[in-house]
Amino acid sequence: MTRVVLIDGRSGSGKTTLAEQIAAELTVDDSAAQTLHLDLLYPGWDGLALGSLAVATALREGGYHPYDWHEGRFAESWIALDPERPLVIEGCGALTEANLAAARSWAPKLGAAEVRAIWLECDETLRRERALARDGEMFAPHWDEWAAQEAVHYARHEPWLLVRDA
Repeated sequence: MTRVVLIDGRSGSGKTTLAEQIAAELTVDDSAAQTLHLDLLYPGWDGLALGSLAVATALREGGYHPYDWHEGRFAESWIALDPERPLVIEGCGALTEANLAAARSWAPKLGAAEVRAIWLECDETLRRERALARDGEMFAPHWDEWAAQEAVHYARHEPWLLVRDA
C-alpha cells in the first residue's frame, strides 16, 4: 500500500489538485491522509530552494512551523505530521534525492509502506493561467522570479528522473 507520495512540477501544473485526489484515495476508514503543501515551507517568494530543503527536516522532526504569507514570517504554531497516517507531499521542489530518502525513512514508521513519486508536466501558457486564476494578482508580479527559481532548481535536481527510482 502506498503511504507516502511526493508530487512535483512547475507552478500551475496541477500538483495541489492531484494531491487532494490522492489524499482522498489514501484515506482509509477514519484515518485521513495528511498533505504537506510546500507553500507552507517556502520562506517567501525567493524561497523555493529553502522550502525544498525543509521537507526532509519536517519529516525528520515530525512537523513544521508554517510560513505566514501575510505576515512574511514563519508562524509560532506547529503542524505535526502523524506517522500513523498516509502522507502526500506536494509542491515545487518536493521531489529531490534528499526528500525521497527522508520519505523512505518516514515510511517504515507506517509499517508496510511504499513511497511513490510523481512529476507533472503541463504547457506553460496553461500553467500560468491556472496559477494566476488560483493566486490572482498576488502571484502575477512574482511569476518570472518564481519561474527562474524553478529553472535553477529543476536543472540541479532533475526530479523527473527520480520517478523511476521511487
